Formats: sequence, C-alpha cells, structure tokens
Amino acid sequence: MGGEVAGGNPGSGGDGEENNNRNIAEISLKELSRKLEEFAKERDWEKYHSPRNLLLAMVGEVGELSEIFQWKGEVAKGLPNWEESDKEHLGEELSDVLLYLIRLADICGIDLGDAATKKLVKNAVKYPPPPILDQ
Repeated sequence: MGGEVAGGNPGSGGDGEENNNRNIAEISLKELSRKLEEFAKERDWEKYHSPRNLLLAMVGEVGELSEIFQWKGEVAKGLPNWEESDKEHLGEELSDVLLYLIRLADICGIDLGDAATKKLVKNAVKYPPPPILDQ
C-alpha cells in the first residue's frame, strides 16, 4: 500500500535523472519534496499518504534503523570498524526515515527547512553556550 515513499532512493522520481552527476548531498529539502510528490503521483499512492499513514510508516523505518545498532554497543564516529555494505544499509534506512519525514511535513503543510531553522534559533536561546571564563 504505497511501499517505500520513493523506493528508498531520493534520486528516483521520474525526472529522467537529469541531475545524475550531481552530488546528492547538495539536493534541497524542497527538491526532495517535489520528487517524492511526483513519485507518489506516478504510482497513484497519494490516496495512501495521509499524515497518520506516513507517520506510522516512518516509525516502522525508525525501527529498521534501530535494528542496525541493536546489539552493537557504542560505535565510534564515522563507523570505522563497519563493512561498506553495512554502511550502505545504514544509509538506505536513514534515507527511508528522511524521505518519510519530508513527505509527512509536506502533506501537513509544514516547510521543514523553515521549521528546522526556527527550531535551531529557539534551541540556541534555550541552551546558550557556556560563558567564557577569563584566565
């Protein structure tokens, strides 16, 4: 019933992959949102993309993400002891969560980039850096 929001691949979306050589890290949230909307329309999945359904699907993906770390204990930054295939799997699950989050925000009429920026400002006020002590 709608499967992956965009097949787990932010590059898919029916636009002929015109940006195939583009560094994927440079893609904006708005571009991902557009690709996800297009992807859902092409498959007639929009009827399944209610806020509730998207949230529950995202929670399921968070569960899959959690399974990757479940019995590993603490892991070092950068995952230096992980196999490349494990890192690739992690990237796929992180992408699934991100894509569902973007789609959920879009369906709810939330500009995720704007909301995140405002939240960072709010957190900076709520949690100011410690004062610098003169020595």
